[in-house]
Amino acid sequence: MRTKVCFVLIACLSLTVWAADNIKALNAKPGLWEITASHSASGMPATVNIPPDALAKMTPEQRARVDALMAGKPDVHKECVTKEKLERNSAFAPNRGECSYNVVNSTDRKIEVKFHCQDKQSSSDGSYVMEAIDSDNVKGTIHMVSNSGGDHTTTMDFTISSKYLGPACGDVK
Repeated sequence: MRTKVCFVLIACLSLTVWAADNIKALNAKPGLWEITASHSASGMPATVNIPPDALAKMTPEQRARVDALMAGKPDVHKECVTKEKLERNSAFAPNRGECSYNVVNSTDRKIEVKFHCQDKQSSSDGSYVMEAIDSDNVKGTIHMVSNSGGDHTTTMDFTISSKYLGPACGDVK
């Protein structure tokens, strides 16, 4: 369960939306972005023991992000936002295949989404709003409730701010 909470935290820092073709893309520039996510949580264990096999599967970046989250620090990372990601509404996040998304409202300035994620050990439900302040700045909020086996509920809230760094992504994916 604890491993799944960490993976959900990582994936939901910026959430992916695989939306229908008629959903409008956010008005944001393709290129390199810096994304900062702050969070608060209730119902989360004070310490999380991640199994060694799960730790071995994490990239160094994922491990650092989990460590920062558990310490209550904002997560800051870079992401390459492509035109295709913007068109698919999957910018600012890795693909999260085990989740379903329902776009509530979408314009080139703002997208509102409800989501449900399910796996063997837990489920998560929530919503988020991403807003393009201008083509160089995107902000958002995420509210999520995770349930593990019916006996443990964790509520998480995230505040996200993203700023455009430039057109070249270099080695950042």
